Amino acid sequence: MTISPSTVIIPVKMQVREMDAKLLLGCIAAESGFPVITGSKAFLHFRLDSIPRGVYLAKSIGPQSFPIFDILRKLGHEIVGEDNDLLREPDPEYYRKRLSPNTMRQVSHLIAWGPDNASIFRKYPGYHGAQIHIAGNARVDLLRPELRELYREDADSIRERFGNFVLVSTNFSKVGHFNPQRSELKKAMEKDDSEVANRFDIGKGRHKLALFNHFQEMLPLLCKSLDSSNVVVRPHPAENQNTWHAIAAQCDNLHVASDGSIIPWLMAAQALIANSCTTQVEAAVLGTPTVNYQPVKSEVFDFELPGLVSRCVFSLDELCTTVRAIVKGEIGPLDYTDRRKILDQHIAGLDGPLAAERIIQVLEAGGYNKRQPPATSLNTCAHGWIQHHLRAMKQRINMHRPGHRNNLSYHAHLFPEISAPQIMRKIARMGKLLNRFESIKVTKISKHIFRISG
Repeated sequence: MTISPSTVIIPVKMQVREMDAKLLLGCIAAESGFPVITGSKAFLHFRLDSIPRGVYLAKSIGPQSFPIFDILRKLGHEIVGEDNDLLREPDPEYYRKRLSPNTMRQVSHLIAWGPDNASIFRKYPGYHGAQIHIAGNARVDLLRPELRELYREDADSIRERFGNFVLVSTNFSKVGHFNPQRSELKKAMEKDDSEVANRFDIGKGRHKLALFNHFQEMLPLLCKSLDSSNVVVRPHPAENQNTWHAIAAQCDNLHVASDGSIIPWLMAAQALIANSCTTQVEAAVLGTPTVNYQPVKSEVFDFELPGLVSRCVFSLDELCTTVRAIVKGEIGPLDYTDRRKILDQHIAGLDGPLAAERIIQVLEAGGYNKRQPPATSLNTCAHGWIQHHLRAMKQRINMHRPGHRNNLSYHAHLFPEISAPQIMRKIARMGKLLNRFESIKVTKISKHIFRISG
């Protein structure tokens, strides 16, 4: 009897942030005998009806994912879900924004970052009993000693460009999005202010706006304080960078850069400055000194984890004093033992088997390497096919609408063109560090979509 394993479908939204980790995951899946399809999330969704039945590795399980989940299930695919964002708001707001009873019903397995994430899934009122696996996230694999050297050459190149520098990581897409129509503050203000949930959105937006203004005021003074070092602002991939370029034009030692993965930038930097950002957690894993700048503080709107693994400062003078001490080598990151106790509650796979391996082991334990999900009825599949093509047609039209949140210019910003040879070079470098992936091949099957095979 011929075994037909499930196709592993791995969507990527932000290439610079996700692609390397998704390639690692895809290569381990292909090594284990799974056919793998990966690439741009938007373009991959156009092809769902032509992909052999398999397992879709969903990067979010919020309300916005339900339409595509419904199509996937009707076409005969199963869904393994995770929340790709590590940081979370207070439980009621997290549940409102990032989980949904309808999407939960569609998920066969849940992948948790760590014990804290697993607990939140279990306590969710809409949780329907899908098995939860504390496996971690492949993005963290790239921070581990086995794989961080993948970025050593890039880190050296960054140091050649900027010399000694302090990295400022910004995360203000809520109030300064690449596409102005995506501003969450603008959207919240347009809603009925009497709704309790909307008041949270407005409050969060105003809090972010206050921080955004403080960071703009801080940068020239920080640059003046660090006259022997450069300062590099790295905006979030979804941010409009014009504000930072305008400030950099007034400061000789201030630069704006957003190329490549965040990891080599953290490896090259003397210190990281950010506020309530995942980058601070990544820096804590790497051992890069990180400072949480909190000129305004909120127990409701600030994420807790970044502050726990950073040196927290609350004024501009305190920030400059702390960063100068780090640059001079007088202080470094928080104690490793203390950091690790905190990180272990939130992130699995910091040692032992890679998170990517643990996730693929979940698929193998579920029998997906030996079978495809069962086919749906002809009537159900036909309904899914119609929904899929209507949605794809609408999405393609929106891609050509100027200013639309899914237009092609924004897609190109999030997922620039990449070729199969470029992907193979990335995989070859990973394989050299791990002593594996020699048999892996990559084939481009359509625009922005690739097959990984073992």
